[in-house]
Order: sequence, then C-alpha cells, then structure tokens
Amino acid sequence: MMDVIVAGGGPTGLMLAGELRLHGVRVLVLEKETAPSGLSRALGLHVRSIEVMAQRGLLERFLARGRQYAVGGFFAGIDKPWPDRLDTAHAYVLAIPQSITEHLLTEHATALGAELRRGCELVGLAQDADGVTAELADGTRLRSRYLVGCDGGRSTVRKLLGVGFPGEPTRVETLLGEMEVAVPPEELAAVVAEVRRTQFRFGAIPLGGGLYRLVVPAEGVAPDRTVPPSLEEFRQRLRAFAGTDFGVHSPRWLSRFGDATRLAERYRAGRVLLAGDAAHIHPPTGGQGLNLGIQDAFNLGWKLAAEVGGWAPEGLLDSYHTERRPVAADVLVTTRAQLELLSPDPGPRAVRRLVSELMDFEEVNRYLIEKISAIAVRYDIGAGHALLGRRMPDIGLKRGRLYELMHRGRGLLVDRTGRLTVAGWADRIDHVADPAEELDVPAVLLRPDGHVAWVGEDQQDLLATVPRWFGAPVS
Repeated sequence: MMDVIVAGGGPTGLMLAGELRLHGVRVLVLEKETAPSGLSRALGLHVRSIEVMAQRGLLERFLARGRQYAVGGFFAGIDKPWPDRLDTAHAYVLAIPQSITEHLLTEHATALGAELRRGCELVGLAQDADGVTAELADGTRLRSRYLVGCDGGRSTVRKLLGVGFPGEPTRVETLLGEMEVAVPPEELAAVVAEVRRTQFRFGAIPLGGGLYRLVVPAEGVAPDRTVPPSLEEFRQRLRAFAGTDFGVHSPRWLSRFGDATRLAERYRAGRVLLAGDAAHIHPPTGGQGLNLGIQDAFNLGWKLAAEVGGWAPEGLLDSYHTERRPVAADVLVTTRAQLELLSPDPGPRAVRRLVSELMDFEEVNRYLIEKISAIAVRYDIGAGHALLGRRMPDIGLKRGRLYELMHRGRGLLVDRTGRLTVAGWADRIDHVADPAEELDVPAVLLRPDGHVAWVGEDQQDLLATVPRWFGAPVS
C-alpha cells in the first residue's frame, strides 16, 4: 500500500509529490497522458510562487530557465508600474513556460523518490476506514492511505466523490494558440496595438524563433470546448477583429478557454482531497491559475505528511480546506472582476477608466498587485500579532537568507533572544538563534509553508502554541 496517490501530474500534483517526499511519504503520481504535452497554457510565476521555489531550494533552477520582469499590467491589463518596495525579496514576475515548470518539478519530485507513472488514467475510487482503492482504465487496482485529486478542472476524482462544483458557466470564449506568422514583427505589433485600443482580449506575444502566442475572442461558446479550434476558425476570428489573419501557419497547438468560475464545496472528503484546478476554476486573467495550484500543494503537503507520519494534531489536515478555500474564493472574485474590465462594452470601459485612475494612487496599485501576487494572503489562525497567519518574507539573517533554512520543509523557530527552546519537537522544527535586526520581533515560529504561527519571547506561551501545528512532543 502506498501512503499517498496523487491523480494528475501537472504542476500542482508534482509540487505536492515533492513536498510529501521531503517528509519520507511514499507517493505515487498517476498521469493519464503517456508523455509530456509540451504545451504551456501558463507562462509565468508570480511572487509568492517564486518565494515557494526559494523556500525549497529550487529557485536557481527556475531562474536559469526563465526571465525576470518587474512590470505592471497584471490587473486587467491596465498598464501601471509595480509599486515600490513590495514586501518581498523577489519583486518580479518570472516568465517561464508551463512545460519547463512541469519538467523542473518532475525532476525535483522524482529525485526525492516520488514515483511517476504515465499512461495511467483513474476511472474509479472507493474508500474505507483504512485507505483508498483507485481503479485504473486498464482494470488495475491500487491501494493507498490517502488520495489527492490534482486532475484539473474536469476532475474525475471530484466527480467520483460527488463533491459539488457550484459557480457560473462559460459566457464568453477565447481562442488561444501558438503559431508562426507571415508578416514582419513591426506590422504585427502595430495592428495588435490598434485592435487593443478597444478589444483587450486580443493579443500576440512573441515567443522567439518566429513563433507567437495569439489570443482572439471566439464567435460564441463551442458545444464541446475539449475540441480545439481549427486553424481556419482562428484565421476567421483574426480577420474579424484585425482585418487580416497575419498569414498564420504551422500551429504548434490550438485551444479554447472560457470564463467559467467554479469552486468545490469542500476540499476534503474522508481520505480523498482536491487541489489545484480540481478544486477551483476561473478565467486566466492575471495569470493566477498555475500559481494558485502550486500554493495549494505547498499548504497541503506538510499537513498530509503529518497525518501519514502520525504526529498531526487534531484538525490540522482539515485546516487545508479552511485556509485555502477562502483564498481561491478571493481569486475567483478578482479574476471575474478583471474579465469584466476587459469587455469592449461602454459600461465596463467606463469602470476600467475609473479603476485606472484609482491605480494612480500608490496604495490602490499596491493592494491589487499584492492580491495577484498572493503575498497579501493571511490565514485566519486567531487574534494576536499582525504577523500571525502571514508568510514571512525572505529576510536577511546573520547566517544568510531565511529561505535557505527552509529547504527541508520543516518548521522553523527564528530566535533573536537565544533563550527559547523547542527541544521536544527537534524532529519537526529547526531552531535558529540569530540576532539579525531585519527580524523586528524577538522570535517567530514558522510553519513548513513559511507562514507565521507564533510571535513573542515567552517560553511558556511558545510551548502552548507549538502542539497546535506540530503535535505532541517526543518524550
């Protein structure tokens, strides 16, 4: 019997597999595709996902394969500069194709010992008091203690569980594809700039080597959006908006996406959990989808590992739902609002102009960027210090950077006083006595995901808090 089966080998499932392996959990990733698709619907990582990679010692690999941008335009495409002094050591967007992100996360998870089986489609599941039975399309049955559905917006796991997925269906559809063009780059850029004066869902992004990612509104909503558009359909829509199809040819892939917004009623049903698009879908405005899934996995991994390892305090695994579902609900609202601001209709265009003016106020611009980048996320873990529930930035310490101390996925006590101890949890929490002034409180206890669980300097208060997140001490 495996400890955990992860259904779905995309970024969310691979990130989760790596997190579980840091704690020695035996994990099997099932992916129905026989080989990586090479497609990249997502093109980058936002600040919090970049921080996540830094916390696990992966960031240098990602930086070597991507490009850093400190640019605006992420909220509804409204071109405003990033605010100064974001509360992070990584104030940039990392442009990196999803295919490379998946490759790097696969390398990471498998190097830690995760098993990835391709060509394995889950078609059935049943759970009992001891575990979960997963049935594959070829009739194979596998057993695990837990199973996590990371199998996308049309999640088989979610449907088999009977978990509700309420929300709004697709109202508008957009065509997306990567292809070559037969016109000079200057001509393409000039036409696109003119069209985008009134149509914000139209665009062309150069990918290098003469390849472009093109986006254009569809004529309506297709009866079956799993069927990709033809190249001729793409050409027709380009001509409808731009008066030319740019001579597009040799498509690498063509796709369509809608603006459906849905959120799973619950993220856990017994021994089965949901993460990533299996738990939430929303318009791609702002580029938050892949990032939201990676951050789901980062929250869930250590909690599920604690449950498997037998040291999880009561309610820890359920806190995955209570912490991450509100974050997804907020993203759904934000992406829906952005999509409304992309409409060419007079009403939304008037609101867009007003929002653009408001974003000239530094506080408004900062608020919206912190939302999209996810550095404003604060989990509700109770009243107290303003840092509680927030993620700790990658501050400088006497012995280096904070995130360098978190690569193993353990809790961390950063102690400026030198008087505190978590000796009973030495198998779960690292203790660093460091007088660095960049930490402007006496001490902080960080969960494995880098969020602050305690602030103070009183030993008894610390000992009263630690069991809530790390269970009983070792005798």
